[in-house]
Amino acid sequence: MSKKGKVYIVGAGCGDFELLTLKGKRCISEADCIIYDRLVNKRILGFAGKGTEFIYLGKENTEGGLIQEEINNKILEKALEGKIVVRLKGGDPFVFGRGGEEIEKLSEKNIPFEIVPGITSAIAVPEYAGIPVTHRGLSKSFHVFTGMTAKENSFHDFKKIAELEGTLVFLMGVKNLGLITGELIKHGKNKNTPAAVIEKGTTGKQRVITDSLEKISETAEKEKAVSPAVIVIGDVVKKREKFNWFEKKELFGKNILVTRDTAQGENFCREIEKLGGNSELLSFLRIEDKMHNFNYENLKNYQALLFNSPNGVKFFFEHIPDMRVLGNIKIGAVGAKTKEELEKFKIKPDVMPEKYLTAELAEEILKITEENDKILVITSDISPCDDVEWSRKYNRKFEKFIGYNTNFNLKSKTDVEKILKDVEYITFLSSSAVKSFVSSLENDISCVKRLKVISIGPSTTKTLKNFKINIFSEALDYTADGVIDILRKE
Repeated sequence: MSKKGKVYIVGAGCGDFELLTLKGKRCISEADCIIYDRLVNKRILGFAGKGTEFIYLGKENTEGGLIQEEINNKILEKALEGKIVVRLKGGDPFVFGRGGEEIEKLSEKNIPFEIVPGITSAIAVPEYAGIPVTHRGLSKSFHVFTGMTAKENSFHDFKKIAELEGTLVFLMGVKNLGLITGELIKHGKNKNTPAAVIEKGTTGKQRVITDSLEKISETAEKEKAVSPAVIVIGDVVKKREKFNWFEKKELFGKNILVTRDTAQGENFCREIEKLGGNSELLSFLRIEDKMHNFNYENLKNYQALLFNSPNGVKFFFEHIPDMRVLGNIKIGAVGAKTKEELEKFKIKPDVMPEKYLTAELAEEILKITEENDKILVITSDISPCDDVEWSRKYNRKFEKFIGYNTNFNLKSKTDVEKILKDVEYITFLSSSAVKSFVSSLENDISCVKRLKVISIGPSTTKTLKNFKINIFSEALDYTADGVIDILRKE
């Protein structure tokens, strides 16, 4: 008899992927299979381990029983294969998430399961809009309703709802907003009660529409409010004027395309989102680790070791057999991020140039080395590293080792153009990303003309100009932080 698996019904939280719980993250990292829907931030999937199977079953309308039955059967199928299954759901599994229906199916077959709560949009989205669902003197309670089934003469008793003194929260109710507000007023709710519609809450695209209960439907229609959105009705909405915090972040309202490789791109996106911006990651590069080809025993032959990127540091130390092979070797690094990566391994660089250029590092290492010393440079296949010229010029023996390759990760032209329609800024942090980007567009850069293009430094700027792409701005210091600084000043 085959071994049964186990199912974790995990709430992914809403919008901001960092609202995922620690337990949810752990379950995702241990899963053999993840079944997710459309409201899950895809960044969360990056916490999964290698070889994890991903199954997308998100539909535009999951209200229909047939669709839910398909999901139930797929969860059961994977569990019966003996797999650890994570059913990843937006928000909380039990707040209109139909998690109970999925559990009933598992129970029929005696499949073990656990529930991992998620942060519900009913609370989190108003909070990001500066609206507390309860507040002393204004609201002693809050009540959450589905807006999907709010049809006339069905499901909701609006007379009783209208009599409630606490905050009213409706989820998935944009299409029925006029019906909801009309029924509440009809049954005695004060037409002047403050109301808010919060669209795409907790994300950099968050938009808040406020008005009276009487007028909010008309205003939302005029503003073309769309789902997903949370409706809040009550005096607590008045607190937004003072409590609004998220939309005051430096990059809020800015839609930014990131073109880095996946690992570094994720980190860059995170920095943008910390400042309230909305980031879209299109990884035009794929990094290939080559440090497994390096003989670490040869390190004893070198007096200095240079790194010109965080990737070089990461791959070098992932393969090092014993830290003691470094001996008394001097360490040089280019850039603050490279320094940070070294410090993860308890290594402090002996030298760092003021300018973030590899050629400057070659000069800087001269201060702590002697003539004929051997200096190893861990670099990429495309990084500027003229070890032959440096050896001749500086009376040292420079040697480079290609620690990783930077390969093009081409995208379909249609996909790129679609994403470009929704962004205002596009950031390039390497020449190779520019080349891959242009290749993906089949050399048609017409869709880039309206965008504000930001370059990390002179080399990238030169490549952009070669493709006749206009530069909005170039970072003053040639780092990711320098690019962020430009966005902050905008």
